[in-house]
Amino acid sequence: MSTPLVRTYERFPLVRRIEHWAMMLSFTILAITGLPQRFSSSPISIAFVSLLGGIEVLRNIHHTAAIVMMLGTAWHLLMFGYLAYVRHTRLTMLPTLQDMKDGWQALLYNIGRAKTPPQMGRYTFEEKMEYWAFVWGAMIMGLTGFMMWNPITTARFFPGEVIPAAKAAHGGE
Repeated sequence: MSTPLVRTYERFPLVRRIEHWAMMLSFTILAITGLPQRFSSSPISIAFVSLLGGIEVLRNIHHTAAIVMMLGTAWHLLMFGYLAYVRHTRLTMLPTLQDMKDGWQALLYNIGRAKTPPQMGRYTFEEKMEYWAFVWGAMIMGLTGFMMWNPITTARFFPGEVIPAAKAAHGGE
């Protein structure tokens, strides 16, 4: 007996998978080191900061992960530019009217008003929404984080009230 042939399809090349892992790990480290700073009076936060060796160590880890994430974002933008403008690759992550139709069809299917779920392309409307939410969040977190990391430079260009506003936006995001 011969074993049946199993077809596999590579969704992302190795470079893209490495990029995804780097972004995912840096995001996770940022969350793990950012939440204790946001909720600094919590007993869990105090214990975690102490476990790592103090607030300076925690902030150094946070800043290093932020640099990795911003480098990953810059790499992603460079790849996007290369693929879009040099290779003329179709930009399949951009939302379309069909995504709205697919979202409506999925809602109808999930509440029992449609017999079939939507048939979607390479990226579903949920994946596109998640991607653009990450893009928006990375922009907000990167900009406000940089402002808090460099408050004196920020205050040279903007009024001082921008720093607490950046802290609120960073913590809220």
